Amino acid sequence: MKLDIIFATGNGNKIREIEEIITDPGIHVRSMKQAGIAADPEESGQSFEDNALIKATAVAKNFHQNESVRLSKDIPVVIMSDDSGLCIDALNGEPGIHSARFMGHDTDYTVKMNAILEKLSDVPDEKRTARFTAAVCAVLVDENDSHIVLTRSMEGCIAHEIRGVNGFGYDPFFYLPEYGKTSAEIPPEEKNAISHRGKALRAVLSALEEHYSGY
Repeated sequence: MKLDIIFATGNGNKIREIEEIITDPGIHVRSMKQAGIAADPEESGQSFEDNALIKATAVAKNFHQNESVRLSKDIPVVIMSDDSGLCIDALNGEPGIHSARFMGHDTDYTVKMNAILEKLSDVPDEKRTARFTAAVCAVLVDENDSHIVLTRSMEGCIAHEIRGVNGFGYDPFFYLPEYGKTSAEIPPEEKNAISHRGKALRAVLSALEEHYSGY
């Protein structure tokens, strides 16, 4: 399958993870910055799915205004985005869709995690359940700009301390019981095989492969 994917993010860590997940040599992945697209839509949705669609459609609109960024007229363009976050049961699902904005966009994640650990200081292990959730949206750039949105999760719980140097964001305190480690302590290829973003991306790619079976 040949695809030109422009991903609606400026997060270098996220693009690196996406490139590790999407291994098909026929799929070219670019961030919107790499494609020369500027868009900063307000994530005003009430769900991960809403926000993923808001971001993807905003970048698709910008793309239509500047189609010179297309790699080739013979390769389909897909604008892809995700919205993801950490949902902690003991905090009524928070920080949820506000995960990146929790305590401010520019606040270091170590500060954010320590604040959450303080909130959970008296919560026993069996009630520290949590999940990472990712909604991935793909806008198929054509006359209709039809779209696909799929959501997947990775179950775990909140550890009592921050551990590990792999991954990014909240990975260092997200504990995976089946591994006995946080998601920042397992190798990236293992994390990508089970992660919320990995599952959602592969599901969307499977749908795209069926749609673009002739390419």
